[in-house]
Amino acid sequence: MSNRFFQFKQFTVWHDRCAMKVGTDAVLLGAWADADAVERVLDVGCGSGVIALMLAQRFPQSHVTGVELDAEAAMQACENVNASPWADRLEVLQEDFCSYHPTAYFDLIVSNPPYFIDALRSPFGERSLARHAAGLNYETLFRRSREMLAANGRMCVILPTEVETMAVDAAARNGLYVERKVCVFTKEGKPQRRVMLSFATVVSPVETTNLFLMDADGSYAKAYRELTADFYLKW
Repeated sequence: MSNRFFQFKQFTVWHDRCAMKVGTDAVLLGAWADADAVERVLDVGCGSGVIALMLAQRFPQSHVTGVELDAEAAMQACENVNASPWADRLEVLQEDFCSYHPTAYFDLIVSNPPYFIDALRSPFGERSLARHAAGLNYETLFRRSREMLAANGRMCVILPTEVETMAVDAAARNGLYVERKVCVFTKEGKPQRRVMLSFATVVSPVETTNLFLMDADGSYAKAYRELTADFYLKW
């Protein structure tokens, strides 16, 4: 049986009641996502709240909102938030992002989209909904995020490589354009599995870099350790 919680340096995330557990994708996005003058943050499909908690730690002047459709996951995220050092700056709303209407714009919107459009559907209901576009697709994700984003804001996501083109096209149709891109590899010589993308509301040259999680000998790569150094206990 997998662990019921994941321990970070400054907070703990319980995830036993969440369809998607704390994983590398969420930690990468939480450590990497950035924008100018981050005061208001939105985490779309926040699950256990791990990314929201990471961003609260990284941006001490920010207020972070997590929106989560699943009632059990939202309740557990609330519990994780309330037990953290930043409970006064974090809120979790059990709400459908498609009908969510905030009272102000966000400087940073993040999402680890809980669906893999081209993957086989899981027979287990909650996990299937969490992993697929059953209730939210890229078009809606980017259209609604653009409506909520401040003029100089950024939207950051992590995606399976095979859906990058689909997502980037959907974002562009809704006025969001890639400005930074990180191609994520397990190690050199292995195929790319994930991509992290930062979108802005204006077109600009795309800054592209590669991130390898491991060196050839199987040890964790320096760049990966540096990116996540404020969070993982193992370094």
